[in-house]
Amino acid sequence: MRRDSIFYKLFQQSPALLFDLLPEAPSNADAYQFDSIEVKETSFRIDGVFLPPDPSGIVFFAEVQFQRDPLLYERLVCEAALYFYRNRDRCRDWKLVAIYPDATTEQPDWEAHQYLIDTGKLTRIYLDQVRSWEDLSIGIQLMILTTLEETAAITAARTLVQQTQNDRAIIEMISTIMVYKFTNLTRDEVEAMIGITLENTPIYRSIFAEGEQAGEQRGAQHGEATVILKLLKRRFGELPEAIVTQISGLPIAQLEEMAELLLDWQTVQELVTWLAQAQGDSPASPASEAPTDAPE
Repeated sequence: MRRDSIFYKLFQQSPALLFDLLPEAPSNADAYQFDSIEVKETSFRIDGVFLPPDPSGIVFFAEVQFQRDPLLYERLVCEAALYFYRNRDRCRDWKLVAIYPDATTEQPDWEAHQYLIDTGKLTRIYLDQVRSWEDLSIGIQLMILTTLEETAAITAARTLVQQTQNDRAIIEMISTIMVYKFTNLTRDEVEAMIGITLENTPIYRSIFAEGEQAGEQRGAQHGEATVILKLLKRRFGELPEAIVTQISGLPIAQLEEMAELLLDWQTVQELVTWLAQAQGDSPASPASEAPTDAPE
């Protein structure tokens, strides 16, 4: 299960989430920017970097570690020190945060780095020791969800769905986490298991109501196409006119197939490829067909 990518997506959506885990957070935590940085002339790529809003702040390096790495702290110190050396004008200090599911995943023989802990340079977070579930923010609950056993995860996911049913981004994150956990099930099966389906989300109901009304006026095919186009617009932003025209002309059977697939698409190019395959053509170039600034 690729938990690290899930965590970094959470951090990207809300950089201040990291500081909810720390015993002491910067006063300007809400102003931090999350980024992934490649240090030139080395093979280091630092995925979890929290940049301060001004040079007087501290840069935080976060590592989500669900498998034991015997040299984790050595690597983190090297990455942090090298970044600090090359970007000394962007921050006044650096700190490390290592996030583990529990203490058994931590690097063995970590005592050599006790000085990092004593000086506050390194904070270790064990998710199984975090505050009680009810006291946690939604973001931290999503982190914990990645660590739960299957039965407990289903119960927790259902609770989160009920609490956040009006937040599509969180609903999709819950679904993604559970799909990673239950690799033998399809996304539809997972969503049914935890009580969410596209049709049950408020956003779908509101859009479908509009599409249904259009369908009564202009025919079932047009109503179905209207629903699909509105969903795609909310997911990817404005689409090129050529794609809109192509979708508007699809038969109902293909529109229904697209409705089942669109939530799994991560990029507009996947849509372009599917349309090309549906019409028996070769996929169009994303540069010519897909908007370059479509939101994820």
